[in-house]
Amino acid sequence: MTKTLDLGCGTNPRNPFNATEVFGVDVRDDIPNGIKKADLCVEPIPFEDNMFDFVTAHDVLEHIPRLLYAPTRIYPFVELMNEIYRVLKPGGTFFSRTPCFPYAPAWRDPTHVNIITDETFPLYFDDTNRWAWMYGFKGGFKILDQKMQDPYLLTTMQKVVDPRY
Repeated sequence: MTKTLDLGCGTNPRNPFNATEVFGVDVRDDIPNGIKKADLCVEPIPFEDNMFDFVTAHDVLEHIPRLLYAPTRIYPFVELMNEIYRVLKPGGTFFSRTPCFPYAPAWRDPTHVNIITDETFPLYFDDTNRWAWMYGFKGGFKILDQKMQDPYLLTTMQKVVDPRY
């Protein structure tokens, strides 16, 4: 049995990897049973460690701030990436679809506060560079695939377990 978690799923979690069990998280109040509520800007993903084979985020990451003072400095995007790493099983897959720079949809929506580029994941969250470690990133992902589907950046990464993290 495989399990997938769709972040920011609304009322209908996506299942692009055809997992046998599908779970969702959304910030909305009107979500049906089976979908857990959480504000991923400031709350952890409400599931256990190493639970999912797949985690997906379609049109979500651009809504997660890079920096907040609440009241001290926190890095919500980095913390969400830590949470994704935490809930994925070793070798699990994370898929992100987000509008990206330089396309207008990345900037047009006033709730888009995190502009992603084609360098964000390979430089900051990969298993080699890991530049986000300086902001508290505790994991590492192998970049399996990254491509543009204008105006979206589609990124598929695999959780790497390394004792140095």
